[in-house]
Amino acid sequence: MRKRILSGVQPSGKLHLGNYFGAIRQHIALQDEGECFFFIADYHALTTLREAEKAEADNPPPRGKPRKAAEILRDNVRDVALDYLALGLDPERTAFFRQSDVPEVCELAWLLSTVTSMGLLERAHSYKDKLARGITPTVGLFTYPVLMAADILIYRSNIVPVGQDQVQHLEMTRDMANYFNNSYGVNLFPLPQERLDAVATVPGIDGKKMSKSYGNTIEIFAEGKSLEKTVKSIVTDSTPVDQPKDPSKCNVMALYALFASPQEQEKLASLYRNPLEDADRRKGRPFGYGDAKMLLLDKINQYFAPFRERRKELAARTGYVEEVLRRGAERARAEARKTMELARQAVGMAGYPVA
Repeated sequence: MRKRILSGVQPSGKLHLGNYFGAIRQHIALQDEGECFFFIADYHALTTLREAEKAEADNPPPRGKPRKAAEILRDNVRDVALDYLALGLDPERTAFFRQSDVPEVCELAWLLSTVTSMGLLERAHSYKDKLARGITPTVGLFTYPVLMAADILIYRSNIVPVGQDQVQHLEMTRDMANYFNNSYGVNLFPLPQERLDAVATVPGIDGKKMSKSYGNTIEIFAEGKSLEKTVKSIVTDSTPVDQPKDPSKCNVMALYALFASPQEQEKLASLYRNPLEDADRRKGRPFGYGDAKMLLLDKINQYFAPFRERRKELAARTGYVEEVLRRGAERARAEARKTMELARQAVGMAGYPVA
């Protein structure tokens, strides 16, 4: 029997290189390894949607007026769907759907909440981190791990690709699966295992982890002057242009390495250490960080150009995204209903309809 693989992505804004190299590329490859269920986590996005609305109100877009929360969510869901489809997700092989199109997940979350202690949720790193950042906690934020566990367990998933910062959530999911199985004397839920990201943390333009919350991202589908401006803004040190530079401590080099072959990386590292190397080709100019940024820009454009064209084609097909998500939800909901029928029987609700 093929392993069942589950992962979700929050529709919280434009996807960036950190998303791609940290998760999306792995998700696309996993389509060849098992039965995949990938969803757009719009229920989860509700925990931060009002902050997104406020942020847009405080910093209105150059054109048009700030969007309300519901419009932001709809736009973000469509953008994420287009991004994944353009980058290689195959809806014929993968159940790709909107989380909220499978309402059974909320029912399972309630069943899990009745066997889960508050102490377990209070220990969640993400919850404590948000409290430390001054975010006013809601019940949704507090019970986020329960809904995440329901996302995973309702499809009886075996493998969940995550980053290191999500490992605790998988541990909590296994705890909840055990709580339910043991409480009702069943073996309904398998214990899902994490698949850690193979790529190290992708640095943002400021050197910290690339993240929308830090405002330091390079968007996957940015292009033209907008992309060039972002790449040129990557933070570097103040080493004079004609002096040797350390490639191992440079944000530009770290990003370039994501795209370049080992030979290309070594060539660039050599130019860092010997800025006058091949100076004749540059009319005697030493090689500086500005030159390295232009090499990085070329790599990004070369790599993502086919995906950009594919995205434009898909965006022009009226109704395509909604049709893909609808068909994916049908497949996902069929599995969710099977699980909920067994879960209801386990807790004594066998007489209730499953429709």
